[in-house]
Amino acid sequence: MAAIGKYNRLRVVKQKDFGLYLDGENLGEILLPKRYVPEHCRIGAELDVFIYLDSEDCLIATTEHPLAEVGGVAYLRVASVGPVGAFMNWGLPKDLLVPFGEQKRPMEEDRSYLVYVYLDNSNRIAGSTKLDRHLSKVAPSYRENQEVEMIIAERTDLGVKAIINNSHWGVVHNADIFQAVRFGQKVTGYIKQIRPDGKIDLFLQKPGYGQIDELGQKILDRLTQEGGFLAVSDKSDPEKITQMFSASKKRFKMAIGGLYKQKLIRIEKDGIYLVGES
Repeated sequence: MAAIGKYNRLRVVKQKDFGLYLDGENLGEILLPKRYVPEHCRIGAELDVFIYLDSEDCLIATTEHPLAEVGGVAYLRVASVGPVGAFMNWGLPKDLLVPFGEQKRPMEEDRSYLVYVYLDNSNRIAGSTKLDRHLSKVAPSYRENQEVEMIIAERTDLGVKAIINNSHWGVVHNADIFQAVRFGQKVTGYIKQIRPDGKIDLFLQKPGYGQIDELGQKILDRLTQEGGFLAVSDKSDPEKITQMFSASKKRFKMAIGGLYKQKLIRIEKDGIYLVGES
């Protein structure tokens, strides 16, 4: 079933000088304007298109890609502020409206905000910065160590809040942050745990042995670049380890322990060596 504000695969049913008509199934025929028609496209072909309402509130299809679809969150810039709300630049000719009633605080032109994209009661695509209103209240069903997509939302005393898979809130605690993050950044993360109250803790880096492999490779690469020796070991200051490898001392010790067991490095009092180096 075709959906407004989503990507759909639709079949071409009519060809006109001004574009193609697509079979929008439950939505009826939808125009794909000529400027978006791929070369050599004919009746019967299937196209991946995004459906939205144009300035006349008519259904229109495009092969362009907005920065978010309905049910998604994106970091968007305010193009202008009008009498009904803020209009966001989201990658389509018609800007995305964030009504005043959906603004957590008054939005300003040329500033950027995290915006949730939704369908209003008139099937118009709109945006909201009141994220709590739209994110899921259903208990999460994630598994520990599951890979997820995250959007960095805000910093708190505990760490960094992030939106998980456009659906739930989660937190990366300060003790688990070993890389620079910025507001609005999309990153891959991992579920650390789901607490009894339903709140979700996150990792920015792959946990367990997968992380050891990743960090171990980083250590090997650095050893190669530095001529086979690094003046750092499991006895080094934690801040030095974090500065060099964006990892905790515990994870660093696990990584070099794994490399040592694989006979890839030697661990000496003055530091670590690639096997074969002296």
